[in-house]
Amino acid sequence: MSGVTPNELPDEAQLAGMSRDELVKLGANMDGVELVHYEDRWPVKGTRAEKRAERQVALWFAIAAISGLAFLVAFIWWPWRYEAPHSTDHLLYSLYTPVIGFTLGLSVLALSIGALLYTKKFIPEELAVQQRHDGGSGEVDKATVIAELADVGARSTLGRRGLIKKTAGLSIGVLGLGVTAVPLGGLIKNPWADSDSKDSLWHTAWKSENGEKVYLRRHTGNFHDVALVRPEDLDAGGFETVFPFRESERDDDEALVHALKRSDSPVMLIRLRPNQAVVKRAGQEDFNYGDFYAYSKICTHLGCPTSLYEQQTGLLLCPCHQSQFDVFHYAKPRFGPATRALPQLPITVDEDGYLIARSDFIEAVGPAFWERKS
Repeated sequence: MSGVTPNELPDEAQLAGMSRDELVKLGANMDGVELVHYEDRWPVKGTRAEKRAERQVALWFAIAAISGLAFLVAFIWWPWRYEAPHSTDHLLYSLYTPVIGFTLGLSVLALSIGALLYTKKFIPEELAVQQRHDGGSGEVDKATVIAELADVGARSTLGRRGLIKKTAGLSIGVLGLGVTAVPLGGLIKNPWADSDSKDSLWHTAWKSENGEKVYLRRHTGNFHDVALVRPEDLDAGGFETVFPFRESERDDDEALVHALKRSDSPVMLIRLRPNQAVVKRAGQEDFNYGDFYAYSKICTHLGCPTSLYEQQTGLLLCPCHQSQFDVFHYAKPRFGPATRALPQLPITVDEDGYLIARSDFIEAVGPAFWERKS
């Protein structure tokens, strides 16, 4: 307190009887604040210019609310699943990210412009000089600060700007819902809903439907090219990424593309060198076909692709956070943040000599989720 001596401070009774203006003046004196310049933006109340300025601010808040609502609607209901380029719904799919980005950005921008315009057009122009002082705050300081904050609110004239308050509150509320929906929308998924479907968290695209054979397919760079894998295609010590294929999908361009783009599809097919000592996981001793082993490419830490394989040591590396999985020891983690082994896909060879999946993975692939036991 630099502007008022202790003997000049009011007692509690006097403090309780002081008006807000008196408390504000007392607080300014206590803090050594000198008001150099003060000018009300609208000395004459209720003019057309003032009402026009209020409508301008309210317009930006309304734009923020409308665009925020549009973002919510697009985020929840806009078609987001992949559509092949030739399909009739591809345009809507391709616009999903631009639409949610534009509407969210416009909402934030409009809200910011509205707040800036309100400050420029309605907050009084004030210039004050304050001396610094040390020490804690007493009861008098607290009371005067509260009064000063209330005075700021009163001088801002926000209390009598009903239109601005309503539009600002609406825009902030809608934008808040949108911001909340962003993290929750991608996190909340019921793994028990239709748990037998290949689209559930418990299954993958390798799940056979109606007993149809699921082949191992390599990606040649052409999404519509079907290249099935035979054991002789892979040299000892080699590996490649394979994807599921069903004969029912051969003439379905959309299904062929989707199988390559689906996040749980990639599998690392590895051919170990002859006589390589291997420790197999209990209950999965027959999941391999000779020297061929197939493991999910999705890291059990955070879902990155484990695509770096060192054939001498048998270590499979995830480049994102450096988790290492030992292929010679049922792909159990050896280093890094991953704590679970990569799921193994049971494979064999059919009567035509093509590698096929005997079944889907017997456990969920990728990172853990709430309902998973391990």
